[in-house]
Amino acid sequence: MRPLTIAACFALTLAALSAHAQPQDAAKAPAPTPTAPAAAPAAAPSPKGNAETGRQLTYTCQGCHGVTGYKNAYPNYHVPKIVGQSPEYLVSALTEYKKGTRKHPTMQAQAQSFSDQDIADIAAFLSSAK
Repeated sequence: MRPLTIAACFALTLAALSAHAQPQDAAKAPAPTPTAPAAAPAAAPSPKGNAETGRQLTYTCQGCHGVTGYKNAYPNYHVPKIVGQSPEYLVSALTEYKKGTRKHPTMQAQAQSFSDQDIADIAAFLSSAK
């Protein structure tokens, strides 16, 4: 995993923990006054992918996904052809591998090293490649 990614995760974890910490004098604090519900923050827009950068990032993918009919040895998985897939599918799959909600040890290890921009770049390249 990239050192910057690890540092960012650590910083975000610390920020989340400190934001959720209850003050010791919470029992003495005045009750909050009711206010109008805040508008939900807009979801951050997905990064726009750069196919040329994606081409460079997918170099190692070709070792498995670029071989027609390839199956890895153990456990025996069919390795899908990913060239020409929709960018939405590719972003979704890589994001799920990165989060650990989609299981495959090799793909999880690969995806954890990708930023959201890397994933968008990979999807832009693979979806447009022939």
